[in-house]
Amino acid sequence: MIDIRDVEAAAERLTGVVVRTPLLQNAELDRIAGGKVLIKPECFQGIGSFKIRGAYNLLSQLSPQQAERGVVAWSSGNHAQGVALAGKLLGIHAAIVMPEDAPSAKLENTRRLGGEIITYDRYTGDREAIARRIAAERGAEIVPSYEDLRIIAGQGTVGLEIAEQSVALGLPVDQVFINCGGGGLTSGSAVALKSRLPDIEIYTVEPEEFDDTARSLASGERVSIKENAHSICDALLTDMPGKLTFDIMSELVSKGLTVSDAEVREAMRFAFRNLKIVVEPGGAAALAAVLAGKGDTAGKTTAIVFSGGNVDVEQFAAIQTERA
Repeated sequence: MIDIRDVEAAAERLTGVVVRTPLLQNAELDRIAGGKVLIKPECFQGIGSFKIRGAYNLLSQLSPQQAERGVVAWSSGNHAQGVALAGKLLGIHAAIVMPEDAPSAKLENTRRLGGEIITYDRYTGDREAIARRIAAERGAEIVPSYEDLRIIAGQGTVGLEIAEQSVALGLPVDQVFINCGGGGLTSGSAVALKSRLPDIEIYTVEPEEFDDTARSLASGERVSIKENAHSICDALLTDMPGKLTFDIMSELVSKGLTVSDAEVREAMRFAFRNLKIVVEPGGAAALAAVLAGKGDTAGKTTAIVFSGGNVDVEQFAAIQTERA
């Protein structure tokens, strides 16, 4: 698997490429939590999410021959933008298979960054199968959104920064809540956090109908979501944890937490009104867990990740104006 040296090497490659996002605090959030809450706003990255970290770490390690043939990825949007930006920075053509109903902001941003978009119907098509067919036809390199050790190590730099920054603030974190889809961010960050802060507790946060990681952690084996599951958290909608990511999470993660869409909407309102930060639904899940009391935060220092801020204006405005 990977260890702290892989994450540290990824951090070196990412120097000058990604934003070293700060740890923020808010008095109202601390009051609600009954302890200290440190917010890692990865929505401040240039593409609005942490995904550039893993994408650049992988693409920067391709051979000249691989780079010349380009890459193919599949994504609902944030990974797509990460791959597109990494490809642009490194001069590598990037094709991304995206659902036709992905948020328009994510489609537009991916196209603006130079990514070649290939759309599909998420309810009838198999995005991974489509991407692998295209890659085989072109001889291109596959860039998974989480099931690759180079991706996991790159995403782990979020956890590395949380550990380093919290210690520098004199507030070493007791626990961290991380939004979880396939598990790349959680597993990579867990490796870094446990290396620097061995006693830390790590919790995944998922939409309640997409609780595959929580149930997998509880059962000790990978399980998939129930049929006809729905959530507004488009960035977290995976059917099952990755094999590589679950192997790491099963060793290092304490438990999986879940939140409802209503709790996510309230978290998005809280972030905007109290922090003046725009967070997308999937990016607000960890905050929702704190606000809804899904974990024990009293008397503890808890870190949460705002993993993305790419949300359509219309959806964001509707959520901000609706009554809780």
